[in-house]
Amino acid sequence: MTSAVSAELPPEPQQVVGPLTRAAIFLVVRIDTGGEDTVRDLLADLSGLQRTVGFRSLGGGLTCVAGIGSAAWDRLFGSPRPAQLHELPVFAGDKHRSVTTKADLLFHLRAERMDLCFELESLIMARLDGAVTVVDEVQGFRYFDARDVLGFVDGTENPTGRGAVEAVLVDDDGAFDGGSYVVVQKYLHDMTAWNALSTEQQELVIGRRKLSDVELTDEEKPGDSHIALNVITDEDGNELEILRDNMPFGRPAYGEFGTYFIGYAKTPSIIETMLENMFVGSPPGNYDRILDFSIPHTGALFYVPTVEFLEDQTLEDSTEATEPSEPEPPAPTPGPSLGIGSLRRSPRS
Repeated sequence: MTSAVSAELPPEPQQVVGPLTRAAIFLVVRIDTGGEDTVRDLLADLSGLQRTVGFRSLGGGLTCVAGIGSAAWDRLFGSPRPAQLHELPVFAGDKHRSVTTKADLLFHLRAERMDLCFELESLIMARLDGAVTVVDEVQGFRYFDARDVLGFVDGTENPTGRGAVEAVLVDDDGAFDGGSYVVVQKYLHDMTAWNALSTEQQELVIGRRKLSDVELTDEEKPGDSHIALNVITDEDGNELEILRDNMPFGRPAYGEFGTYFIGYAKTPSIIETMLENMFVGSPPGNYDRILDFSIPHTGALFYVPTVEFLEDQTLEDSTEATEPSEPEPPAPTPGPSLGIGSLRRSPRS
């Protein structure tokens, strides 16, 4: 029996907010036709799988956040849907253009040890065998003192504590409060061109000192530096924050050096404004200089539901989500029903 007190508890968010870890895996997949039931079952069991693997190393800090894309939401859960869930736009400037990837699910696995991430990903993919197609898989690592492979500290301005919760968790969308939005992009760096710059030139591109991580003054910092174009404010001048958990990755033997960008926010509009500033420019034409050295290869937007939603997966009066099909002929006799199916799944016992 559920007590009155527990029934009033807010939905449990997925573990979006947490300390940085030493290792991560970013797994992005598409759902194959007919794979919807398998995916729903896996999502409902995901927190249990995480506990199973994480219990084997209590200090390992294993977490797994699952995000769902716009088209996949319709197929899996129908309506209602998160108010701001949509496909990530393409941002095209005169010189640089972002990438939008056709993607349905994101699994963001984090731990202090890669073996924990590896084991949990193995269990996830075994459950999804035959139901999904892998779009991208990146294994990230923490590089020295939280630096990217360009040599600069990454994520310095991340909010912490209560500020992080307020920055990333939705609080104005009714049934979808407690969730979050997440944008991912995989960038590959031209290290030959980057290393040809002096340290002082690199600092002007980023907007920070390379060694000390101190932000340049407004007088020193160019308007097309990465930091200058990624500070977003509201109409009152208050900075709007996101939570980044970027990770370096690469294969030096193949000349591959990259940064996997991942940003969580209560509204995707903040990150989309950053991307517009970077690629189109603010004002237009004043694009982010880092794009002369960092090339985007993927990009996608997802909504991160609460743990409660994933485990229960019950939506009242939902529209059943199916693949597009030929319209059925009209019924011979009109009736009071509109013929809209509903998706109802009983909570797991």
